Amino acid sequence: MNDVLDVALRLLVLLVAFLMLPLVVGQAEHKTMAHMQGRLGPMYAGGFHGWAQLMADGVKFVQKEDIVPAEADRRVFQLAPAVALLPYLLVLAVLPVGPGESGSGVHVDAGVFFVLAVMGVGVLGSLMGGWASANKYSLLGGLRTAAQLLAYELPMLLAAASVAMAAGTVSLSGILDGFQWWWLPWQIVGAVVFFVAGLAELQRPPFDMPVADSEIIFGAYTEYTGLRFAFFLLAEYAGIVILCGLTTVLFLGGWHGPWGADGLGWVWTLLKTAVLAFVVIWLRVSFPRMREDQLQKLAWTTLVPLALAQIALTGIVKVAIQ
Repeated sequence: MNDVLDVALRLLVLLVAFLMLPLVVGQAEHKTMAHMQGRLGPMYAGGFHGWAQLMADGVKFVQKEDIVPAEADRRVFQLAPAVALLPYLLVLAVLPVGPGESGSGVHVDAGVFFVLAVMGVGVLGSLMGGWASANKYSLLGGLRTAAQLLAYELPMLLAAASVAMAAGTVSLSGILDGFQWWWLPWQIVGAVVFFVAGLAELQRPPFDMPVADSEIIFGAYTEYTGLRFAFFLLAEYAGIVILCGLTTVLFLGGWHGPWGADGLGWVWTLLKTAVLAFVVIWLRVSFPRMREDQLQKLAWTTLVPLALAQIALTGIVKVAIQ
């Protein structure tokens, strides 16, 4: 009976975290962009510091009519938002947020490969929506999504492989158990490559070419309305949480804190994740959208060579240590 209650409690915590953390990131983005760009709505909606802006957005999405284009592939069109959103729930379930079994989620021996594979499936939701919409702008956005996925999946995987080599395991919990603070300067290049490639896979600015509103309206999401469009937005913010959490686990020591403060556990994980989420928002405000050729050039001529150099450095350091 205790085991059943423990599983039920973990599932409840997982669902609450999955539903609340993306909304927290979304609200933080509203406030940060409002301060940096002087946006009035998120600053004043509802009175005190724009507290009602997120609620107003939710009511707006619920009220909008759910429309499916007449020429669309109806089943694929309706399934795409779920494909974009649910994979991040699976990744969150295996992400270790604290020490010990209580904070490790579902243990997967090949955790690094699992989370990267599942995150790749989430991006396919945009491709499905673009193809199924029967809209040339949506199709173009879907094609850009596919090209972006192919370009940035490789450096992301190579960067993760570097830290797995350093720890001698592909288990997320094993990487945290083997973490040493002197890894930070050693793996910093891989961390930057992983984080940038993850932003590109999430199609976050300045890598938002698949949703370039000035060129292709809103890309793969052009024909989506109401709650289905809201699910795509929720998937984006859930992806931010997962990317920042995964970067924290792989490269920043996860639940390890300074001065031997490992007992705080999940607090350190959430704090590091929150700082990285702020960086994601800051980048959106600070940098203009890249052109498609610039985006591809960055992946193949900069990130891939840096990731390979990081793997070579990791191999040299491992040999020197042994």
